[in-house]
Amino acid sequence: MSHKPVQPAGVQQLGMLSSPAISRRRRPMVITGGSGFIGSNLADALMSDGEDVVVLDNLCRTGVERNMEWLRQKHRDRFHMMLCDVRNLRAMSPVISEAKGVFHLAGQTAVTTSMINPQDDFEVNARGTLNVLEAVRGSGRKIPVIFASTNKVYGALSGFEMAERDDAYKPLDAKRRRHGVSETQHLDFCTPYGCSKGVADQYVLDYAKSFAIPTAVLRMSCIYGPRQLGTEDQGWVAHFLIRAMEGRPITIFGDGKQVRDVLFVRDAVAAYRCLHDNIGKMQGSVFNLGGGPANAVSLRQVLQEIAAITGRAPAVEHDEWRTGDQLWFVADTRSLETRLGWKARTGWREGLRELAAWLEGEGLPLCGTEQKRALA
Repeated sequence: MSHKPVQPAGVQQLGMLSSPAISRRRRPMVITGGSGFIGSNLADALMSDGEDVVVLDNLCRTGVERNMEWLRQKHRDRFHMMLCDVRNLRAMSPVISEAKGVFHLAGQTAVTTSMINPQDDFEVNARGTLNVLEAVRGSGRKIPVIFASTNKVYGALSGFEMAERDDAYKPLDAKRRRHGVSETQHLDFCTPYGCSKGVADQYVLDYAKSFAIPTAVLRMSCIYGPRQLGTEDQGWVAHFLIRAMEGRPITIFGDGKQVRDVLFVRDAVAAYRCLHDNIGKMQGSVFNLGGGPANAVSLRQVLQEIAAITGRAPAVEHDEWRTGDQLWFVADTRSLETRLGWKARTGWREGLRELAAWLEGEGLPLCGTEQKRALA
Protein backbone atom coordinates (compact mmCIF):
# COMPACT_ATOMS: atom_id res chain seq x y z
CA MET A 1 0.00 0.00 0.00
CA SER A 2 1.32 3.45 -0.91
CA HIS A 3 1.38 5.92 1.97
CA LYS A 4 1.74 8.97 -0.24
CA PRO A 5 -1.49 10.96 -0.02
CA VAL A 6 -3.14 12.10 -3.23
CA GLN A 7 -3.23 15.87 -3.39
CA PRO A 8 -6.86 16.81 -3.87
CA ALA A 9 -8.14 19.55 -6.13
CA GLY A 10 -8.07 22.95 -4.51
CA VAL A 11 -5.00 22.48 -2.32
CA GLN A 12 -2.80 24.86 -4.32
CA GLN A 13 -5.53 27.47 -4.43
CA LEU A 14 -5.71 27.34 -0.65
CA GLY A 15 -2.02 28.01 -0.37
CA MET A 16 -1.42 24.80 1.60
CA LEU A 17 2.06 24.03 2.82
CA SER A 18 3.77 20.70 2.32
CA SER A 19 5.29 21.27 5.77
CA PRO A 20 4.44 23.82 8.44
CA ALA A 21 6.59 26.92 8.83
CA ILE A 22 6.27 27.72 12.52
CA SER A 23 8.23 29.97 14.79
CA ARG A 24 10.45 27.96 17.12
CA ARG A 25 9.51 30.36 19.89
CA ARG A 26 6.15 28.69 20.38
CA ARG A 27 5.21 25.07 19.89
CA PRO A 28 1.97 24.39 17.98
CA MET A 29 -1.00 22.26 18.76
CA VAL A 30 -1.27 19.43 16.21
CA ILE A 31 -4.70 18.19 15.16
CA THR A 32 -4.73 15.04 13.05
CA GLY A 33 -7.85 15.02 10.92
CA GLY A 34 -8.13 18.74 11.58
CA SER A 35 -9.89 19.47 8.30
CA GLY A 36 -12.92 17.50 9.46
CA PHE A 37 -15.95 18.59 11.42
CA ILE A 38 -14.73 18.41 15.01
CA GLY A 39 -11.13 19.11 14.07
CA SER A 40 -11.86 22.37 12.26
CA ASN A 41 -14.04 23.60 15.12
CA LEU A 42 -11.31 22.69 17.61
CA ALA A 43 -8.64 24.38 15.48
CA ASP A 44 -10.73 27.54 15.29
CA ALA A 45 -11.20 27.65 19.08
CA LEU A 46 -7.49 27.12 19.75
CA MET A 47 -6.31 29.72 17.27
CA SER A 48 -8.92 32.21 18.50
CA ASP A 49 -7.20 31.95 21.88
CA GLY A 50 -3.75 32.58 20.46
CA GLU A 51 -2.42 29.08 19.76
CA ASP A 52 -0.57 28.10 16.61
CA VAL A 53 -2.20 25.03 15.06
CA VAL A 54 -0.91 22.49 12.58
CA VAL A 55 -3.67 20.61 10.81
CA LEU A 56 -2.25 17.24 9.77
CA ASP A 57 -4.62 15.73 7.23
CA ASN A 58 -4.67 13.90 3.92
CA LEU A 59 -7.76 15.88 2.80
CA CYS A 60 -9.33 12.78 1.28
CA ARG A 61 -12.87 13.64 2.34
CA THR A 62 -14.84 15.59 -0.22
CA GLY A 63 -15.61 19.14 0.80
CA VAL A 64 -13.14 19.66 3.64
CA GLU A 65 -11.36 22.27 1.54
CA ARG A 66 -14.17 24.57 2.70
CA ASN A 67 -13.05 24.11 6.29
CA MET A 68 -9.40 24.70 5.41
CA GLU A 69 -10.18 27.88 3.50
CA TRP A 70 -12.32 29.12 6.40
CA LEU A 71 -9.49 28.50 8.89
CA ARG A 72 -6.87 30.06 6.63
CA GLN A 73 -8.93 33.17 5.96
CA LYS A 74 -9.83 33.63 9.62
CA HIS A 75 -6.50 32.91 11.28
CA ARG A 76 -3.80 33.53 8.67
CA ASP A 77 -0.36 33.15 10.30
CA ARG A 78 -1.54 30.93 13.16
CA PHE A 79 -2.85 28.30 10.74
CA HIS A 80 -0.49 25.70 9.25
CA MET A 81 -1.35 22.77 7.02
CA MET A 82 0.60 19.52 6.77
CA LEU A 83 -0.64 17.35 3.89
CA CYS A 84 0.03 13.91 5.33
CA ASP A 85 -1.57 10.56 6.13
CA VAL A 86 -1.40 9.10 9.66
CA ARG A 87 -0.34 5.80 8.09
CA ASN A 88 2.93 7.49 7.13
CA LEU A 89 4.92 7.54 10.37
CA ARG A 90 8.09 8.89 8.80
CA ALA A 91 6.34 11.90 7.25
CA MET A 92 4.40 13.02 10.30
CA SER A 93 7.03 12.36 13.00
CA PRO A 94 8.92 15.67 12.56
CA VAL A 95 5.70 17.65 12.94
CA ILE A 96 4.44 15.75 15.98
CA SER A 97 7.86 15.88 17.66
CA GLU A 98 7.57 19.68 17.83
CA ALA A 99 3.99 19.71 19.15
CA LYS A 100 2.75 21.32 22.33
CA GLY A 101 -0.05 18.76 22.32
CA VAL A 102 -1.74 16.35 19.89
CA PHE A 103 -5.46 15.96 19.35
CA HIS A 104 -5.78 12.73 17.38
CA LEU A 105 -9.05 12.95 15.45
CA ALA A 106 -8.02 11.42 12.10
CA GLY A 107 -9.78 8.20 11.27
CA GLN A 108 -12.10 6.12 9.18
CA THR A 109 -15.43 7.15 10.68
CA ALA A 110 -18.17 4.88 9.35
CA VAL A 111 -19.27 1.41 10.45
CA THR A 112 -20.60 0.75 6.95
CA THR A 113 -17.24 1.51 5.35
CA SER A 114 -15.47 -0.80 7.78
CA MET A 115 -17.78 -3.63 6.71
CA ILE A 116 -16.76 -3.11 3.09
CA ASN A 117 -13.03 -2.70 3.66
CA PRO A 118 -11.95 -3.93 7.10
CA GLN A 119 -8.27 -3.92 6.20
CA ASP A 120 -8.20 -0.25 5.28
CA ASP A 121 -10.28 0.55 8.36
CA PHE A 122 -7.66 -1.18 10.51
CA GLU A 123 -4.73 0.53 8.83
CA VAL A 124 -6.17 3.99 9.36
CA ASN A 125 -7.72 3.65 12.81
CA ALA A 126 -5.47 1.14 14.56
CA ARG A 127 -2.11 1.48 12.84
CA GLY A 128 -2.57 5.21 12.30
CA THR A 129 -3.13 5.70 16.02
CA LEU A 130 -0.12 3.55 16.90
CA ASN A 131 1.93 5.70 14.51
CA VAL A 132 0.84 8.87 16.31
CA LEU A 133 1.83 7.35 19.65
CA GLU A 134 5.16 6.15 18.28
CA ALA A 135 5.86 9.59 16.83
CA VAL A 136 5.37 11.04 20.31
CA ARG A 137 7.47 8.32 21.95
CA GLY A 138 10.22 8.80 19.38
CA SER A 139 10.37 12.52 20.11
CA GLY A 140 11.64 11.84 23.63
CA ARG A 141 9.18 14.45 24.91
CA LYS A 142 6.07 13.93 27.06
CA ILE A 143 3.64 15.38 24.53
CA PRO A 144 -0.04 15.11 25.56
CA VAL A 145 -2.22 13.01 23.24
CA ILE A 146 -6.01 13.30 23.42
CA PHE A 147 -7.72 10.59 21.38
CA ALA A 148 -11.16 10.68 19.77
CA SER A 149 -12.67 7.27 20.52
CA THR A 150 -16.29 6.15 20.17
CA ASN A 151 -19.17 4.63 22.08
CA LYS A 152 -18.99 1.75 19.59
CA VAL A 153 -16.30 0.18 21.79
CA TYR A 154 -19.20 -0.93 24.01
CA GLY A 155 -20.75 -2.93 21.20
CA ALA A 156 -24.47 -3.22 20.47
CA LEU A 157 -25.37 -3.27 24.21
CA SER A 158 -27.59 -6.23 23.43
CA GLY A 159 -27.68 -7.21 27.10
CA PHE A 160 -29.69 -4.11 28.00
CA GLU A 161 -33.39 -4.86 28.47
CA MET A 162 -35.42 -2.25 26.63
CA ALA A 163 -38.96 -0.94 26.74
CA GLU A 164 -40.35 0.15 23.37
CA ARG A 165 -42.31 3.41 23.51
CA ASP A 166 -44.24 5.10 20.74
CA ASP A 167 -41.21 7.00 19.46
CA ALA A 168 -38.18 5.78 21.44
CA TYR A 169 -36.50 2.86 23.19
CA LYS A 170 -35.80 3.20 26.92
CA PRO A 171 -33.81 0.92 29.26
CA LEU A 172 -35.86 -0.90 31.86
CA ASP A 173 -33.11 -0.29 34.41
CA ALA A 174 -34.04 2.98 36.16
CA LYS A 175 -30.46 3.90 37.14
CA ARG A 176 -29.18 3.42 33.61
CA ARG A 177 -32.12 5.40 32.25
CA ARG A 178 -31.39 8.24 34.67
CA HIS A 179 -27.60 8.47 34.20
CA GLY A 180 -26.62 6.65 31.00
CA VAL A 181 -23.72 4.31 30.21
CA SER A 182 -20.62 4.86 32.34
CA GLU A 183 -16.96 4.16 31.60
CA THR A 184 -17.23 0.99 33.72
CA GLN A 185 -19.40 -0.64 31.06
CA HIS A 186 -17.46 -3.66 29.74
CA LEU A 187 -15.92 -3.35 26.30
CA ASP A 188 -17.50 -5.45 23.58
CA PHE A 189 -15.98 -4.60 20.21
CA CYS A 190 -18.46 -5.16 17.40
CA THR A 191 -17.98 -4.55 13.65
CA PRO A 192 -14.54 -3.90 12.16
CA TYR A 193 -14.96 -0.21 13.01
CA GLY A 194 -15.63 -1.00 16.66
CA CYS A 195 -12.59 -3.29 16.70
CA SER A 196 -10.20 -0.83 15.05
CA LYS A 197 -11.28 2.07 17.25
CA GLY A 198 -11.28 -0.18 20.29
CA VAL A 199 -7.73 -1.34 19.60
CA ALA A 200 -6.64 2.27 19.18
CA ASP A 201 -8.47 3.27 22.38
CA GLN A 202 -6.60 0.64 24.36
CA TYR A 203 -3.20 1.48 22.85
CA VAL A 204 -3.67 5.13 23.80
CA LEU A 205 -4.45 4.19 27.40
CA ASP A 206 -1.58 1.69 27.54
CA TYR A 207 1.03 4.21 26.37
CA ALA A 208 0.24 6.19 29.53
CA LYS A 209 0.99 3.07 31.59
CA SER A 210 3.85 1.57 29.62
CA PHE A 211 5.70 4.70 28.54
CA ALA A 212 4.37 7.44 30.87
CA ILE A 213 3.11 9.45 27.91
CA PRO A 214 0.31 11.82 29.00
CA THR A 215 -2.59 10.36 27.04
CA ALA A 216 -6.36 10.36 27.56
CA VAL A 217 -9.42 9.11 25.69
CA LEU A 218 -12.84 10.57 24.95
CA ARG A 219 -15.42 7.98 23.89
CA MET A 220 -17.85 10.05 21.90
CA SER A 221 -21.54 9.71 21.32
CA CYS A 222 -23.18 11.70 18.48
CA ILE A 223 -21.56 15.10 17.94
CA TYR A 224 -23.25 17.58 15.60
CA GLY A 225 -23.06 21.23 14.59
CA PRO A 226 -21.66 23.69 12.04
CA ARG A 227 -19.02 22.51 9.56
CA GLN A 228 -20.42 18.97 9.63
CA LEU A 229 -20.72 17.44 6.16
CA GLY A 230 -23.16 14.78 7.27
CA THR A 231 -23.74 11.66 5.21
CA GLU A 232 -25.94 8.60 5.41
CA ASP A 233 -23.01 6.72 6.95
CA GLN A 234 -21.73 9.27 9.46
CA GLY A 235 -22.98 12.55 10.90
CA TRP A 236 -26.66 11.67 10.83
CA VAL A 237 -28.02 14.82 12.49
CA ALA A 238 -26.52 17.11 9.85
CA HIS A 239 -27.40 14.63 7.12
CA PHE A 240 -31.06 14.63 8.18
CA LEU A 241 -31.17 18.43 8.16
CA ILE A 242 -29.43 18.75 4.80
CA ARG A 243 -31.79 16.27 3.16
CA ALA A 244 -34.86 17.90 4.69
CA MET A 245 -33.78 21.41 3.69
CA GLU A 246 -33.22 20.19 0.14
CA GLY A 247 -36.60 18.47 0.10
CA ARG A 248 -35.07 15.05 -0.41
CA PRO A 249 -36.07 11.79 1.32
CA ILE A 250 -34.26 10.54 4.43
CA THR A 251 -33.50 6.84 4.83
CA ILE A 252 -34.04 5.41 8.32
CA PHE A 253 -32.31 2.11 9.04
CA GLY A 254 -34.56 0.24 11.45
CA ASP A 255 -37.66 1.78 12.99
CA GLY A 256 -36.22 5.17 13.97
CA LYS A 257 -36.87 4.65 17.67
CA GLN A 258 -33.16 4.18 18.46
CA VAL A 259 -31.92 6.81 20.92
CA ARG A 260 -28.66 8.79 21.03
CA ASP A 261 -27.48 11.59 23.30
CA VAL A 262 -26.51 14.29 20.83
CA LEU A 263 -23.85 16.84 21.77
CA PHE A 264 -23.28 20.22 20.13
CA VAL A 265 -19.77 20.60 18.76
CA ARG A 266 -18.99 23.70 20.82
CA ASP A 267 -19.46 21.62 23.97
CA ALA A 268 -17.37 18.79 22.54
CA VAL A 269 -14.52 21.20 21.77
CA ALA A 270 -14.68 22.49 25.34
CA ALA A 271 -14.26 18.92 26.63
CA TYR A 272 -11.21 18.28 24.43
CA ARG A 273 -9.55 21.50 25.54
CA CYS A 274 -10.36 21.01 29.19
CA LEU A 275 -8.92 17.50 29.14
CA HIS A 276 -5.72 18.67 27.47
CA ASP A 277 -5.31 21.54 29.91
CA ASN A 278 -5.63 19.14 32.85
CA ILE A 279 -3.70 16.22 31.39
CA GLY A 280 -1.21 16.23 34.25
CA LYS A 281 -3.95 15.03 36.59
CA MET A 282 -5.90 13.05 33.96
CA GLN A 283 -3.11 11.02 32.34
CA GLY A 284 -4.37 7.56 31.39
CA SER A 285 -8.03 8.51 31.93
CA VAL A 286 -11.02 7.67 29.76
CA PHE A 287 -14.27 9.60 29.63
CA ASN A 288 -17.60 9.12 27.90
CA LEU A 289 -18.52 12.27 25.99
CA GLY A 290 -22.06 13.00 24.89
CA GLY A 291 -25.07 15.15 25.54
CA GLY A 292 -26.17 13.00 28.46
CA PRO A 293 -29.75 12.18 29.48
CA ALA A 294 -30.90 15.80 28.98
CA ASN A 295 -30.04 15.54 25.27
CA ALA A 296 -31.16 11.97 24.64
CA VAL A 297 -33.41 11.82 21.59
CA SER A 298 -34.63 9.24 19.12
CA LEU A 299 -34.27 9.60 15.37
CA ARG A 300 -38.04 10.07 15.18
CA GLN A 301 -37.92 12.92 17.69
CA VAL A 302 -35.18 14.66 15.71
CA LEU A 303 -37.27 14.31 12.55
CA GLN A 304 -40.22 15.92 14.34
CA GLU A 305 -38.05 18.86 15.37
CA ILE A 306 -36.68 19.20 11.83
CA ALA A 307 -40.26 19.41 10.60
CA ALA A 308 -40.86 22.28 13.03
CA ILE A 309 -37.70 24.06 11.82
CA THR A 310 -38.32 23.66 8.09
CA GLY A 311 -42.09 23.96 8.20
CA ARG A 312 -42.70 20.59 6.55
CA ALA A 313 -42.35 16.96 7.51
CA PRO A 314 -39.38 15.37 5.74
CA ALA A 315 -40.04 12.43 3.44
CA VAL A 316 -38.83 9.22 5.11
CA GLU A 317 -37.90 5.84 3.66
CA HIS A 318 -37.03 2.75 5.72
CA ASP A 319 -34.36 0.11 5.25
CA GLU A 320 -33.04 -2.87 7.24
CA TRP A 321 -31.28 -2.46 10.58
CA ARG A 322 -27.52 -2.03 10.29
CA THR A 323 -25.00 -4.36 11.93
CA GLY A 324 -24.08 -3.37 15.47
CA ASP A 325 -26.63 -0.57 15.72
CA GLN A 326 -27.42 0.24 19.34
CA LEU A 327 -31.11 0.58 20.23
CA TRP A 328 -30.13 3.09 22.89
CA PHE A 329 -26.95 4.82 23.88
CA VAL A 330 -26.72 7.70 26.33
CA ALA A 331 -23.36 8.68 27.81
CA ASP A 332 -23.03 9.00 31.55
CA THR A 333 -21.00 12.21 31.66
CA ARG A 334 -20.80 12.55 35.45
CA SER A 335 -17.09 11.69 35.46
CA LEU A 336 -16.29 14.55 33.09
CA GLU A 337 -18.49 16.87 35.09
CA THR A 338 -17.06 16.05 38.51
CA ARG A 339 -13.40 15.61 37.60
CA LEU A 340 -13.05 18.39 35.02
CA GLY A 341 -16.00 20.71 35.69
CA TRP A 342 -17.25 20.25 32.12
CA LYS A 343 -20.93 20.43 31.24
CA ALA A 344 -23.03 20.17 28.09
CA ARG A 345 -24.47 23.68 27.81
CA THR A 346 -26.36 23.57 24.50
CA GLY A 347 -29.77 21.91 24.45
CA TRP A 348 -30.45 19.73 21.45
CA ARG A 349 -33.31 21.84 20.10
CA GLU A 350 -31.22 25.02 20.34
CA GLY A 351 -28.27 23.25 18.71
CA LEU A 352 -30.38 21.89 15.88
CA ARG A 353 -31.59 25.38 15.06
CA GLU A 354 -28.06 26.75 15.14
CA LEU A 355 -26.94 24.02 12.73
CA ALA A 356 -29.90 24.77 10.44
CA ALA A 357 -28.98 28.46 10.42
CA TRP A 358 -25.39 27.63 9.50
CA LEU A 359 -26.48 25.32 6.69
CA GLU A 360 -28.79 27.99 5.33
CA GLY A 361 -26.00 30.54 5.47
CA GLU A 362 -23.62 28.21 3.64
CA GLY A 363 -26.10 27.65 0.86
CA LEU A 364 -27.39 24.32 -0.42
CA PRO A 365 -26.57 21.91 -1.86
CA LEU A 366 -23.49 21.24 0.23
CA CYS A 367 -20.85 18.90 -1.12
CA GLY A 368 -21.46 16.73 1.92
CA THR A 369 -24.93 15.79 0.68
CA GLU A 370 -23.68 13.40 -1.97
CA GLN A 371 -20.47 12.57 -0.18
CA LYS A 372 -19.64 8.90 -0.13
CA ARG A 373 -17.72 6.85 2.41
CA ALA A 374 -14.36 8.44 3.13
CA LEU A 375 -11.91 9.28 5.87
CA ALA A 376 -12.57 12.21 8.17
